[in-house]
Amino acid sequence: MTKHVLLNNTDHKDIKIHSKRSKSMGDNVWYAQTFLKELRTVQAHYPIMFQKDATTGLFIPVVLFGFKNDENLFLKEDKWDCPYIPMTIQREPFYIGFQEFVENGVTEKQRVITLDIDSPKVNTSEGNALFLEFGGNSDFLEHMANVLETLHFGLQENIDFIAALTTCELLESVTLDIELKDGSNNQLLGFYTINEDKLDTLLPESITRLHQAGFLQAIYMVIASQAHINDLVARKNDLLSV
Repeated sequence: MTKHVLLNNTDHKDIKIHSKRSKSMGDNVWYAQTFLKELRTVQAHYPIMFQKDATTGLFIPVVLFGFKNDENLFLKEDKWDCPYIPMTIQREPFYIGFQEFVENGVTEKQRVITLDIDSPKVNTSEGNALFLEFGGNSDFLEHMANVLETLHFGLQENIDFIAALTTCELLESVTLDIELKDGSNNQLLGFYTINEDKLDTLLPESITRLHQAGFLQAIYMVIASQAHINDLVARKNDLLSV
């Protein structure tokens, strides 16, 4: 369960956020959403796939951390075993909310920071403080505000990227058959990837449009990231040895 409240330096002056990463802190997620400008960084560490939102029917790019629900193969000894953590994970337990205000008789919306007050990361004794002694924002909170701002605009940019992929019919459903060293067989279902055959047969004008929009490089990053499936399998096999 989550309970989002508007962050403020009165009600939350003593709040701290745990910095450790573990299952008990809610980090046992097996994938997370990413965005166009983050692809360059995440493709160096994680497989990138696409998933179709069950509510909207729209595709979203995601990075994989495991092969099944609640499995994060990057969690080790209360740490995230990778140099880079995707921003949708970094930002937790903070989210972007919207608050209405009236200016010159016109109702407007402004972005605000909300806090999942029920998150296990939230406490009053250990971790990163949100506010300074006299009410100003801590460096940690300023960093989180920047992460949220980057996410807000980054996720909006995904709309045009996904539209281009679907227009060119470049997304296809994928099923991965994974055999572990103990002989067990696992299947990864429900994800989509780039149809490389379709990409190879695109008309030159379509390739040019993708390149000019900055999407062609991203497409090849997604393809290159598939090599990290083997890294996930290796991490899974390492757990079987423990």
